[in-house]
Amino acid sequence: MLLTELTHPGILEALAGAGHGARVLLADGHYPAGTATGPHARIVHLNLAPGTVDVTTVLDVLLRAVPVESAQVMAPEGEPEPPAIAEYRAKLAPAPVHTLTRFDFYDAARSPDLALAIVTADIRTYANLLLTIGVRAEGTLTPR
Repeated sequence: MLLTELTHPGILEALAGAGHGARVLLADGHYPAGTATGPHARIVHLNLAPGTVDVTTVLDVLLRAVPVESAQVMAPEGEPEPPAIAEYRAKLAPAPVHTLTRFDFYDAARSPDLALAIVTADIRTYANLLLTIGVRAEGTLTPR
């Protein structure tokens, strides 16, 4: 039995194989995961019904499981930043969150460094988030 709240076998397997610099895509329900993900990415579908599991819920669990070095978000050009992005910035602080245009975001998510894509049922527009895994701080493992 695991001592963590993250129990999804596919997500655990992909994260265990990902190291510093690997990327994790948290996709909203509109994201074209079949064509805009890296060639090595494991794709996990959590989109049971619209709005049932959103990106923020997945982010909250992942932040307790892996260190995040930085992130990228997809934002519309020439329009105000969507509310989801402000939420991500607050949750990820002090890690930098960089804004990309839609097609630049797709290109970043197609990187061979993408280890995991989690497709959610988030119905907010521009709710996609691309995380870069950081390193575990020294002294955070407690040997038994």
